[in-house]
Amino acid sequence: MGRKNRTRQRAQPNRDGRPEGKRNRDDAGWGAGYSEIIKENKLFEHYYTELKIVPEGEFEEFMEAMREPLPATIRITGYKSHAKEILHTLKEKYFKEVQDLEVDGQKIEAPQPLSWYPDELAWHTNLSRKILRKSPLLEKFHQFLVSETESGNISRQEAVSMIPPLLMKIEPQHKILDMCAAPGSKTAQLIEMLHSDMDIPFPEGFVIANDVDNKRCYLLVHQAKRLNSPCIMVVNHDASSIPRLHFDQDGKKDILFYDRILCDVPCSGDGTMRKNIDVWKKWTTSNSIHLHGLQIRIAVRGVEQLAVGGRMVYSTCSLNPIEDEAVIAALLEKSEGALELADASADLPGLKYMPGITSWKVMTKEGQWFSDWSEVPTSRHTQIRPTMFPPTDPEKLANMKLERCMRILPHHQNTGGFFVAVLVKKAPMPWNRRHPKLRNKEVNSSSETAAAEELQMGESLADVPPADGSSADAPVEAVEGETPAEGNPSVPDTPDPSEVKKDHVCGPPPPKKMKLFGFKEDPFVFLTEDDPIFPPIQAFYDLSPDFPKLNVLTRTREGKKRNLYMVSKELRNVLLNNSERMKVINTGVKVWSRNNDGEQFGCAFRLAQEGIYTLCPYIRARIINISVEDVKVLLTQENPFLSKLGDDAHTQAKKLEMGSIVLRYLPDPQDLDAPQCPIDLCGWRGKTSIRAFVSRNECLHYLRMVGVEVFRDKQGKRNDGSTETQEESTEDAEGLSQEADLLEQEGEETEQNANGTEPVSSTCDGPTS
Repeated sequence: MGRKNRTRQRAQPNRDGRPEGKRNRDDAGWGAGYSEIIKENKLFEHYYTELKIVPEGEFEEFMEAMREPLPATIRITGYKSHAKEILHTLKEKYFKEVQDLEVDGQKIEAPQPLSWYPDELAWHTNLSRKILRKSPLLEKFHQFLVSETESGNISRQEAVSMIPPLLMKIEPQHKILDMCAAPGSKTAQLIEMLHSDMDIPFPEGFVIANDVDNKRCYLLVHQAKRLNSPCIMVVNHDASSIPRLHFDQDGKKDILFYDRILCDVPCSGDGTMRKNIDVWKKWTTSNSIHLHGLQIRIAVRGVEQLAVGGRMVYSTCSLNPIEDEAVIAALLEKSEGALELADASADLPGLKYMPGITSWKVMTKEGQWFSDWSEVPTSRHTQIRPTMFPPTDPEKLANMKLERCMRILPHHQNTGGFFVAVLVKKAPMPWNRRHPKLRNKEVNSSSETAAAEELQMGESLADVPPADGSSADAPVEAVEGETPAEGNPSVPDTPDPSEVKKDHVCGPPPPKKMKLFGFKEDPFVFLTEDDPIFPPIQAFYDLSPDFPKLNVLTRTREGKKRNLYMVSKELRNVLLNNSERMKVINTGVKVWSRNNDGEQFGCAFRLAQEGIYTLCPYIRARIINISVEDVKVLLTQENPFLSKLGDDAHTQAKKLEMGSIVLRYLPDPQDLDAPQCPIDLCGWRGKTSIRAFVSRNECLHYLRMVGVEVFRDKQGKRNDGSTETQEESTEDAEGLSQEADLLEQEGEETEQNANGTEPVSSTCDGPTS
């Protein structure tokens, strides 16, 4: 690669010192810098006044709410045993501190739980993001949110975005597909629900999270990795042609159908005007018209892969019926009774919403209205499609029960605008009623085998009912003997002979795809049961006999294995059977990292904090039980001597050889002031000292749980009066804040390293009680 041209002309700075065309991040959606944008759009008001989606007499209130900043909402990670502790800290400390404050003349009201979210695990406040980040009075609360967000215990997520996963009714055994997943806030909810029983380290189900944008997939990985689940896989495909996967079922290869599908499609986003200010000046009806066909294709692809009896939730952050009821009506009509709109009115008691509408019109960006397809001139037939209009048959329209759709309006509960519908699959789709069959043919080479399987499983576009009434552009599974339609994007290329599948190896897609689409990912190589890497690990940690060795994988084919990851049994099944069909960005949770110094102590692999809760049920040695005071010592002192531990922990530590350890705190029901949930920390037993290996934000989290807090002011001074290093200040005050603010925005794009980095230090540099 050549060097960058250093003589390239630099952009001239504007008045505030930034290069022309560059905006301060305060201009990017938190309110400041948008005074020049007038929150008015006459076409928008005219359109929704005419459609009557807002109850009579409420339109002015609706528009006033759309002009107000969106309140900040947070969600506590529900599946972690620490959720109750975090909720207690929020209610008894931070919420009490912020209520009745005045910031810039605005009175801060006490935060309130969302009435419809279970167990008080979601809260909203009238704090805007700008106030939350800028006010010195709220700095402690902001630092708390940043560190807890990074450690996966809290998500700052828009309230209406939390609705679709709740309506999916997820159980631990469900196989789940999130079709358009980035940036991942809903995906995180799906993972939480899958892990509702924390005593089960490997739920039977899994989440496959997909996004078409390669860069956004890495933001998705970052979000998912905070939850440290072995049951999540991130893939990179066009949702409208996402490939159908194979699956080993009872010793036979079968087709993978999903129990639950989240179909949160790309949309015009006019329900997000409260946070995405640019929508005010960019909104036009043509946005919805252009997206309608894509939304139908994605939804059709979703219901094709849904198991009979399964639920698919379709959602948009648009209020426009062209993207909402019209898509649902088209799906129901094409399904010929295979799909049914579910009545979800009782699923979220306390949620205010408007029922779906059954009558609407289509308007061009010039303001011309059409009530029926017959009124559309021929010259506009390529832009306006029949599926954009309601069904003309009154009986058919009544049977669809479109009123079961749910439209959330901003002024009803101080939220963004949203649309959601729950579809239940009663039977195979009409064009899929003949179940695809797999034939076991013996061919000479493995590449021929893969090619033959693709021919047998080819998904032809030719037989699908047209998505818009004219062109057959929605994918469908072919029956046995059919060949894929030429140019079908859902059929993966035949594997390159150099990339033929090996036992236990899930290689990347063909090299040609790699060059065209994003970064090249390392392969996923599963270890065999007799791999020589296992005996030292087995002996050192005394792993229980039921430890699932076959679920362990690495990301390299040759050379020393640096990190070991674990996936659930069912995701292993998916990976091994579909390596040539899908582009996997990331999967699994890190459980061990190579530490060459450890070889002299009997094991070259130390425990990784990310996977500690996955591994702990199988580890029977190298465990030190610690007290609350021990937790404080380990997380506030750099390499404390063993003698600094309590008597019990000290005695246990002296009996262990040097190397990686588990530091375990078990709650005492008699001591209600102490944390009432277990804590597992990765550590290292040195010659005379002991250390915990925990990331900075997790360190802050555990310290708060035991009554210790670190606070850094704007000058980088901690609450003990000392000053942090410049490196620490830069990382914490800027990097973490920017990252957390980025994560709370639906739709922001960023490049994230999929694998991340492991912390090498554990302490938080001397916080005080």
